[in-house]
Amino acid sequence: MKTTSQTRPTTRRPKTSRHCGLAQHSLVEHALCPIDARVSITPGLLHDTSYQYTDRNRNRKTANVQVASPFGLSPNDELYLFGLLSLTFAQNDPQQDFYATPHWCLRQLGIVDANNQQAQRYQGFRDAIRRLAGVVYTNDAFFDPIRGEHRDVAFGFLKYSLPIDPNSSRAWHFVHDSQWFEMCRAVQGSFSFDFASYRQLDYASRRLFLLLQKVFYRLYRSPSFEIRQLAVGTLGFSDRLATKEIKQKLTRCIEKLVDQNVIALPDDCKSVKDLFRKESKGRFTVTFDKGTFFDGGVYKTKFSVEDSPLYDPLRKIGFDSATIHRLSKKYATSLLQQWADITLSAIEQKRINQSPEAFFQYHVKLAAARRTTPPDWWRELRREEFEQQRANQPESEGDDRGFEEFLESEGREAFERVMNRLMRGLQDAGQSPSEAKANATYSAKMNLRKLFRQKGDSIENEPTSMASILNQYKQ
Repeated sequence: MKTTSQTRPTTRRPKTSRHCGLAQHSLVEHALCPIDARVSITPGLLHDTSYQYTDRNRNRKTANVQVASPFGLSPNDELYLFGLLSLTFAQNDPQQDFYATPHWCLRQLGIVDANNQQAQRYQGFRDAIRRLAGVVYTNDAFFDPIRGEHRDVAFGFLKYSLPIDPNSSRAWHFVHDSQWFEMCRAVQGSFSFDFASYRQLDYASRRLFLLLQKVFYRLYRSPSFEIRQLAVGTLGFSDRLATKEIKQKLTRCIEKLVDQNVIALPDDCKSVKDLFRKESKGRFTVTFDKGTFFDGGVYKTKFSVEDSPLYDPLRKIGFDSATIHRLSKKYATSLLQQWADITLSAIEQKRINQSPEAFFQYHVKLAAARRTTPPDWWRELRREEFEQQRANQPESEGDDRGFEEFLESEGREAFERVMNRLMRGLQDAGQSPSEAKANATYSAKMNLRKLFRQKGDSIENEPTSMASILNQYKQ
């Protein structure tokens, strides 16, 4: 008997790992940025979108989303965002602070292999982390899995601290946003996905794949999607595309997922084009059936010592796999990570003449007994790296004199309104008042600057251009 759209299949969920990715329910309902990287990578990107959801009373409502990306955002950055979550939650005791070398991360995610390090991949990873760290995400109806309700939220994704020297063997330090981290922890068992299959898809197909991963967790048949909302709001295509072009782009995405058995064609459909249903002039819907992709195999759950983020730093110091395994069983992960970083820093700065292995083991033993602390020179190095990171950020105040004059006059009210709204959201998300104010000020200026530049050529001759900027921020 054919199952209906209300039938809920039984689905086994594995523990998150490098083979099993992790996403978040509300985040896959919409695009984080335009699918066209030439548009999305622009500094000062402000992406507004929305999606429909059903509340606890089964009423259809609209969630409004704004993604502020001071450094721009690439659709490929989502791979690193979900990939880092996967690697973090694959650890025995996942923490907000995650340490790993870039080579280990990319190797675990299948982006590089052990024999070919592909230097351009490392720079791409560094650039993606920088863009993700700048994002401020706001959603007036984000589903909070901890409280079990839709809430008005604002948060970032992550922070980072990287060695100044791009050739350093030291681990990178990632810090997941506290609110984002806890929400992802809450859905760890209900939104895992096959990361290798996800990685092999193009950007638009990845987004559709994750949306259907969410839908098919509970249903054999999806609800009907209006194709323009699906293509523009969820996949990130331009809203300037004609309906015919949208159908063509969706068809290509669906065909790829049919080939992967993510989507099954019903018996009455001979091709993907038959999935589209005309509702009225220029309006089409599409419905998807669950494919056999979700029926199969189990993910790898047994890991070797090479799967630990400690492996690369300790291997660089000189330890073999057996010793690394023994050390990881004997000492806390945070302690090993800290002294691995100190030892590698000492090697790079030529501060030790003895065996690196002996230096490391001697100080780890003392630190475990609380008889030593990290050296001052290492703390100073960390401070310099932090200052270098801040120096690499673009200036919040540019040389656009017209924009500064706009902020000092009629733009002041709009700027303060946006800044205060973002600051309240960031403080609610757990940031300190000073940190929230700095981030909100920067994002508000970037957003207004983008609109100012878009209106630039017509501002002098058309006073209404300024009004159009201000109207976008009226409550």
